[in-house]
Amino acid sequence: MATITLFGLLFLLLFMGVPIAISLGISSTLVILFFTQMPVLVIPQKMFTSIDKFALMAIPLFILAGNFLSLGGAARRIIRFARAMVGHLPGGLPMSAIFACIIFAAVSGSSPATVAAIGSIMMGAIKEAGYSDKFSIGSITCAGSLGILIPPSIVMIVYGVTVDQSVGKLFMAGVIPGILLGGGLMLVTYIAARMAGFKRGKMAPFKEIFSSFMDAFWGLLVIVIVIGGIYGGVFTPTEAAAASAVYAFFISMFVYKDIKWKDVPKIIAASASTSAMVMFIIANAMLFAFVLTYLQIPQYLAQWIIDMNFNKYVFLVFVNILLLIAGNFMEPSSIIMILAPLLFPVAMSLGIDPIHLGVIMTVNMEVGMLTPPVGLNLFVASSITGQSIESVIKATLPWMFALLIGLVIITYIPSISLFLPNILFGG
Repeated sequence: MATITLFGLLFLLLFMGVPIAISLGISSTLVILFFTQMPVLVIPQKMFTSIDKFALMAIPLFILAGNFLSLGGAARRIIRFARAMVGHLPGGLPMSAIFACIIFAAVSGSSPATVAAIGSIMMGAIKEAGYSDKFSIGSITCAGSLGILIPPSIVMIVYGVTVDQSVGKLFMAGVIPGILLGGGLMLVTYIAARMAGFKRGKMAPFKEIFSSFMDAFWGLLVIVIVIGGIYGGVFTPTEAAAASAVYAFFISMFVYKDIKWKDVPKIIAASASTSAMVMFIIANAMLFAFVLTYLQIPQYLAQWIIDMNFNKYVFLVFVNILLLIAGNFMEPSSIIMILAPLLFPVAMSLGIDPIHLGVIMTVNMEVGMLTPPVGLNLFVASSITGQSIESVIKATLPWMFALLIGLVIITYIPSISLFLPNILFGG
């Protein structure tokens, strides 16, 4: 009865339009009050202790760094470098945008920020160059979703904290899958451009490539600070987030000089607002996960799957379908916090690597950023272009298909995700 009440209340509240964090909190609280003997004090204690973790401090710091870079001219310089590298190919302009999204994702760690920063500059330019809306909207909207896979990734931090896995390993596990998916998006663009009759242009001279690289160098150095610092043993992921925030402020203010002192309070306030929202979701989701564990739902699910004699390949099909459906209705952090405690014990019993599972869940969350009614990237792209959500969805379909193919490959070839973590951390 308690389980039916828990999920019944959750879905009822979500259907009524209640925000996901509040829905999780209310359903969990009512089950604790009416179906357990636990004191009321357990509720605030669990919510507080769930966010009282050192690794979670990285989230507001990465958000702050991403906001400084988004408004500080780094995106514009990265785009210039990307155009110099691949702009001469058929479909070179949208391919440049995808390449820029891959780089900026590694700088900002945010999917919507990547779409906003690259899209606001490149979508109009792609259309003016004679490409259809499909190229300008679809490519950038889908490529921006890489922001939650390529490190630093807030979603991977949430997963690592939820199931007690190394954030450093998860970060490195996202590198090759991110490059694979980005390459797939660029391949779709290249083929579509060739079919549309676009020809190869003149390759940028070495002088322009070098000049654009040097112009973007200070922004690109954030990647070295975060990734190199973590894997060189200089920083923990949280310390790397703090270093990236300070560095992003410094280059935006004193090197690129694209923000002024009057802009700093606004950037900090916007970052604090976003961070508070994420932390509130995490606190309520962890309370929900605590109730799930108390009711032994993960154990029952694991035993049911074992009794049904499902192998890990069938289980992974189930995982992907479940996550793709959930991605239509909830934002990534909420899904991770709710479903990871359910899926993790089952995955471990079937011999699935926990780092590989984290990458699979994150790639599914990428697709969820592109599916209605909650796909945030769709709304960002719609606000930039003035197009309807329906038009944006249609434009993304060819590139989303490439992401789904990549998801299947990543799901069933674990070495793609585990190669770098195993080399750097042993395995």
